[in-house]
Amino acid sequence: MLNGKVSVATVLGARDLKSAHTAVSVPGSRAPLGEELLLCHDRASGLVAAIAVDDTTLGPGLGGVRWMPYPTLGDAVEEACRLSQVMTLKNAVAGIPYGGAKSVMVRQGGADRPAQRDAQLLAFASYVSRLGGAYVPGVDMGTTVADLAVIATVAPWVSCNHNDPSPATALGVFHSIEAAVRHTLHRDLAGLHVTVQGAGHVGSALVRLLADRGAVVAVADVDRVRAEAVAGGVGGSVVSPETAHALPCDVFAPCASARVLHAASIDELRCALVVGSANDVLAARACAERVARRGITYVPDFVANAGGVLQIHAERAGWDGGRLGLALDAVGTRTADLLEEADATHSLPLRVAEQWASARLGRTVAIPD
Repeated sequence: MLNGKVSVATVLGARDLKSAHTAVSVPGSRAPLGEELLLCHDRASGLVAAIAVDDTTLGPGLGGVRWMPYPTLGDAVEEACRLSQVMTLKNAVAGIPYGGAKSVMVRQGGADRPAQRDAQLLAFASYVSRLGGAYVPGVDMGTTVADLAVIATVAPWVSCNHNDPSPATALGVFHSIEAAVRHTLHRDLAGLHVTVQGAGHVGSALVRLLADRGAVVAVADVDRVRAEAVAGGVGGSVVSPETAHALPCDVFAPCASARVLHAASIDELRCALVVGSANDVLAARACAERVARRGITYVPDFVANAGGVLQIHAERAGWDGGRLGLALDAVGTRTADLLEEADATHSLPLRVAEQWASARLGRTVAIPD
């Protein structure tokens, strides 16, 4: 039973609060409230979910469906809202015609039984349909292409119901790491030591890409068997996910859960660069300054991990493989440009990236604090 303190009565959109100068947060938390927040509860299937649409200035809100356990409904709502704002930044910097959105389905007992899983997905799809296309769902932690195909039977405008964007996400992160290493360490990837935290679809693909270029890779995952399989396939090593961030290396690549960089973990970092696929890596915006004070270069996650949304747009826009390949290559070019501008202006890369997104949206945007 969830004990969240967010009720339907508190669910509203920022469009209902007409002061352009007032920051609006989800009641009971510091999570930003965007254009629309929809709480979903289906008694028959047991579905509990939240859909957050942060911004539709550039187009419908695009963002994955995360299906994970949460201690309270309030925690689920806060994550959906935080990640939806990060998606606004990601899609704006990537230059694609989508706004930011995210949803979370609260995983509870029995949700893995096929019949109940499908029932919850169909119930969730009915809520997506209520938004009339303002939200374009995709895969995320805990959901699969098959899950999105079920949602598509009710809300046909979903993404990822045919192809998994994880390989494209991994390739974009790879290009970002390559560019950041070249800019900061003035070398290529051969012999580079990289710790990849998270061996899921994206992390495992990233490990293979790095190893193919001669990098020495350490792999961490909460599933030890999975970590061993991924590491063993490339001659890498396995490390504990709890201490992976503190392993001496050139690049720490967080590819799992959010907010892994907080005051304590930042003080334990022993790397030159942080570049990964996980969304919302910083526990708070001020953590970017703490990382910089350690002499570590942090490439904002919403810059490095844009490969997946680029593939989604490519499929919806009918791009061929060559055009998508160029767009994924451009993640590396964008990373290099970002770091060069940050150096030239004596700014944090995070602030430069936020300025890029703000210029495209016509308003000031930043990652949630």
